[in-house]
Amino acid sequence: MRLRSIELNVPDAVAAKAFLTGVWGAADGGALGETTYVRGSNEFPYLVSLTQADAPSIRSTTFVGTAEEVAAIAQRAKAAGAPCRDTVSDDLGGGQGILVQLPEGEVLRFLHGDTSVAPIEGRDLPVKLTHVVMNSANAEATADFAEAVLGFRVSDRTKGMVFVRCNTSHHSTAFARAGFTSLNHIAFEMADLDAVMRGIGRMRDVGAAPAWGPGRHGPGDNVFAYFISPFGAVVEFSTAVEIVPDDYRVGVPEDWTWPEGRIDQWGMSDKDLANLGVAERTFKYLPLA
Repeated sequence: MRLRSIELNVPDAVAAKAFLTGVWGAADGGALGETTYVRGSNEFPYLVSLTQADAPSIRSTTFVGTAEEVAAIAQRAKAAGAPCRDTVSDDLGGGQGILVQLPEGEVLRFLHGDTSVAPIEGRDLPVKLTHVVMNSANAEATADFAEAVLGFRVSDRTKGMVFVRCNTSHHSTAFARAGFTSLNHIAFEMADLDAVMRGIGRMRDVGAAPAWGPGRHGPGDNVFAYFISPFGAVVEFSTAVEIVPDDYRVGVPEDWTWPEGRIDQWGMSDKDLANLGVAERTFKYLPLA
């Protein structure tokens, strides 16, 4: 199973796309109907879809896999009584599968039979989405659901998050212990550390300082730099997320503590908690119709 994309409603889709394909560095994925798309360098037709709407919201976060993998998730979701419905994708790439609503309202879409596109080159293009993190009122219960119903696995627990993987990448999602449910952030995988740093430089050129970073996380060991996008979502440049074996030991909060005054391995950057806190409440999931 692989994380593919996130589908957003935004009040100004034109401006959001201009930011993502401009200073942020993603590529134009085209449009279909009233929805416009942003892609990376890999074979996925898009990473973010943007649909014009009165208010910001999240329609779904999409994973792709085999027909057998998707069928197994559908069977478990229906057996667990989770809100879900079969779906045929009307986004670029097509495919069919199931929409599953998690216990706190997050909607994940699982597709098979989707089509890919030719990869493109560009040294500063994001490669893919590496993770989508969700705020949660009960992160443990949501992670339990992800393991039991979706077949995901918990990688690590910290005081702030439960990190969950769907393949060998340390986490494709995480559930933040926020006390409310919404989108925490969207992380774009860059080719290497230099691509992350050049991205920070592009953002500084237009007067946008990181809300947190650059730094290196503990869980996942990835380099990061977070920004608050003009359309309200928190977006992250990231690279080199840890690849973990099947027998990876699940970490506990005591494994991930830092010296006084530090919140990551490098300890070189402050975190704009106030503005991040506002942005992290902006996008909420729409319930299944």
